[in-house]
Amino acid sequence: MQDSLFKKKKVINPLAPSKAAFYSAAIPGLGQIYNKRYWKVPIVWGAIGGSIYQYTLNNNNYQRFRTAFIRRQAGFTDDEFNGEGEFQFFDSDVLENQQERFQENRDLWLVVSIALYALNIVDANVDAHLKQFNIDDNLSFDFEPYLDLNPITNDPNYGMALTIKF
Repeated sequence: MQDSLFKKKKVINPLAPSKAAFYSAAIPGLGQIYNKRYWKVPIVWGAIGGSIYQYTLNNNNYQRFRTAFIRRQAGFTDDEFNGEGEFQFFDSDVLENQQERFQENRDLWLVVSIALYALNIVDANVDAHLKQFNIDDNLSFDFEPYLDLNPITNDPNYGMALTIKF
């Protein structure tokens, strides 16, 4: 009879948040799988993959314009920006400006990639912490209206009652 009155408390694994963070650090999205938040995995992979794609794209364009700029400074005009094919003739100033623009974009996407990777780890850690948060029925914080009659004078006592259960 007494066993039915007391519910067993959920066992909390204190290492689960650090385990989830480690998994996400090893392979992005693995911590979300460990936390059974499967819907977050495509978001993590898409965000990190997209930022790495943008970094690679800007790095490739930076290398193209840098190579052409260096060759122009050396006196060669046989690069892909010399007017043959789909590109018009770019002078050295335009090549230098494009090189700097793609370098800045590349560096920005590197920072974004690192930030998204760190956010993936933080998300897995926080989610594992929140899964262990106690939300039993035994925990409550309640305001209720209060009405009591004085037994001697029969006057009503009005107020608010604060009930805390833990």
